[in-house]
Amino acid sequence: MNQPQAAQSPASQVDEAELAKFEAIAHRFWDPQGEFGTLHTLNPARLAFIGERTSLRGARVADVGCGGGLLAEALTRAGASVTAIDLAPSMIEVAKLHAAGERLQIDYRVQSVESLATEATGTFDVVTCMEMLEHLPDPAQVVSELSRLLKPNGSLFVSTLNRNLRSFMLAIVGAEYVTQLVPRGTHEYERMIRPSELARWARDAHLTIDELGGLEYNPITRSARLTTDVSVNYLAHLRRAEAE
Repeated sequence: MNQPQAAQSPASQVDEAELAKFEAIAHRFWDPQGEFGTLHTLNPARLAFIGERTSLRGARVADVGCGGGLLAEALTRAGASVTAIDLAPSMIEVAKLHAAGERLQIDYRVQSVESLATEATGTFDVVTCMEMLEHLPDPAQVVSELSRLLKPNGSLFVSTLNRNLRSFMLAIVGAEYVTQLVPRGTHEYERMIRPSELARWARDAHLTIDELGGLEYNPITRSARLTTDVSVNYLAHLRRAEAE
């Protein structure tokens, strides 16, 4: 099967080294015991955070940085019409094949967020961007593009990692080196994002943060739950300003 070619993307959108990391292991995306097993565990909690704050049934949703389609499939099962984009062609191929096997209709594309935002400005009720911003050279610019996708009063949901000593010890030392829950080199401390930084980028992009929530993973029980502690993994619900 021929793989689609990734569209040309601005520097703010992609780090080629980061992209290569995920391309190399895309074929193992749907193995819950593999490198993406933690995401499989986190996904129900992520979906719950979204579903408790906005209606998904009948909503038009853009899942940006969709990977192999874990969240996109869950959003579709919840009743949303989903457009899911990623710049890793192998991930999109995996996502398409899995969705076909599950008989789910999802519009998967190898496309940048800048391109989608230009093509479909202001057309989505909900936009999701999970575990992506901390891998980008210019996350502030990408937040601006995510905002462009939203209808007035639309909701953006982001998950990322805080930047502090605790998150370094748990998300990098603990998860990558001690428990080996994720491959070494998955995260770089300097690229982790403090909530105050996200809030500043949001203001510049005509967004406001409605709510922050913590996402706690227990490596012993291999379970996840939503909390109020945003010191490590956290989720943010942002809202686009209403039209004047």
